[in-house]
Amino acid sequence: MNAEKASPDGAKHAIHEVRSFDVAAPYTLCVCFEDGTEQTIDFQPVLTGELYGPLRDLDLFNRVRIDPEARTLAWPNGADFDPATLYDWSEYEYELRELARRWAAVQA
Repeated sequence: MNAEKASPDGAKHAIHEVRSFDVAAPYTLCVCFEDGTEQTIDFQPVLTGELYGPLRDLDLFNRVRIDPEARTLAWPNGADFDPATLYDWSEYEYELRELARRWAAVQA
């Protein structure tokens, strides 16, 4: 069961935890959450910028693990994603792709 916490604006937000994951394809993970739901996420479109860009190295990407404290996906280079973002990936995907596009333009 997921918990809730109140944000500064007083709204309550669910706190999600990643319980497990499987590699579904290159740069794609099937992520399982505490409530039994799953999200299959293709991360490749958002792997740009200083933090996420190095994950384009598939060997590094595949070294993903679950952070035992934050209960989210984490990589050896310090990259991670908020578990709530992973849980609601379809709500955040467009915005993350746009950010990645801007980061790539800055690096070019």
